[in-house]
Amino acid sequence: MSNKIVVLFGGNSLEREISLKSGKSILNILKKSGINVIGIDPNTFPLLYLKKFNFKKAFIALHGKGGEDGTIQGILEYLNIPYTGSGVLSSAITINKFLTKIIWKEHGLPIIYPHLLLNKKDFIKKNYLIIEKKILQIKFPIIIKPNCSGSSLGVFKVNHKDDLFHTLEKSFVYDNNILIEKYLKGIEYTIGVLNNKILPPIKIGYSNIFYDYQSKYYSNNTEYFCPSGLNKNKEKELENIILKAWKVLNCKIWGRIDVILDENKNFQLLEINTIPGMTPKSLYPIAARKAGLSFYDLIMKILFLTK
Repeated sequence: MSNKIVVLFGGNSLEREISLKSGKSILNILKKSGINVIGIDPNTFPLLYLKKFNFKKAFIALHGKGGEDGTIQGILEYLNIPYTGSGVLSSAITINKFLTKIIWKEHGLPIIYPHLLLNKKDFIKKNYLIIEKKILQIKFPIIIKPNCSGSSLGVFKVNHKDDLFHTLEKSFVYDNNILIEKYLKGIEYTIGVLNNKILPPIKIGYSNIFYDYQSKYYSNNTEYFCPSGLNKNKEKELENIILKAWKVLNCKIWGRIDVILDENKNFQLLEINTIPGMTPKSLYPIAARKAGLSFYDLIMKILFLTK
């Protein structure tokens, strides 16, 4: 009874569908390995009851709000149940793209600049001229993205100011705060971190304008290159950036950081995922496999590192 593990997945965020797939993948592996494991969806189970089951550890496979924002971490801390991944504060900071960028910039790390944060209240007040003036300082094309949402949901590229306001409306469906930044042309890479070491970087090839939700989960034209094709010097440079970006946010155990290599051959940090997808199409397990870790090895290592 005391060795029982709980996998938390599903939840009520916009990334529920992906979380259900991640959780089921993890659950199946743990069941096959003979571990006493139960899968629980916080949508249908009062989380404070977890204490009654004497769970030894919780494997969090919840994506987005409620999973990666410190909420579930706070509940598990209160219940004194050890859990996988980053702590309450790191999770709360890293789900907030704007706040993450401020911290990275403060530590001299490369981020896309200029950028600004737009609140829904200001938008509803119809301060359109003020908003437009601020955004025009960034210069088109721009990328607009929900500040605290993942899986590239509600992310759009805007090429002209005529398309700005109706696109902002679409993005505000996903969050009350929108991050607006300069669109950078370049090559995207995603880098997994496991126990303060980087996994082999993955270069992402996509046919859409940028690496959006469709490209991530449904397109057959998206390609992943691992090894990434970066030369030794560039890979070392990337490793230094990633590990510093990871450590200044005090992240723990496992996660993934996305970057873009711009046309000047400079890396720019995009965002961080403290609970990456673990679906059959997910990138974190692909990188782990390249590092010699099977999906089973990966799950067991994350569990083992959880204290």
